[in-house]
Amino acid sequence: MAIHLYKTSTPSTRNGAVDSQVKSNPRKNLIYGQHHCGKGRNARGIITAGHRGGGHKRLYRKIDFRRNEKDIYGRIVTIEYDPNRNAYICLIHYGDGEKRYILHPRGAIIGDTIVSGTEVPIKMGNALPLSAV
Repeated sequence: MAIHLYKTSTPSTRNGAVDSQVKSNPRKNLIYGQHHCGKGRNARGIITAGHRGGGHKRLYRKIDFRRNEKDIYGRIVTIEYDPNRNAYICLIHYGDGEKRYILHPRGAIIGDTIVSGTEVPIKMGNALPLSAV
């Protein structure tokens, strides 16, 4: 992945780096949740729990942990940051037209193909069932 280093112009931009391959806008049908003003407030909106304010609006991404698309190849289209977990996620376009998010396998780049099943090669990003031994 390409890393963009900033030219220092203020103390806050010193030692700053951004991964230029990471996209930030998620697919609308793969996110859910509504922004409710929790933040320590009751039903009337009155602050009842102190020191619980601020934060940014976060929507949940539907992550495919099961990887049950058997023997269908998928291609990594985007790599995005998930604000609800300290990890990156990948958008996968499968051969049958389905789109899903998975956790980003370390070392995978945009354009790699992945597959899950019992007879798949052992490489980064592929998923084997636990009983395939």
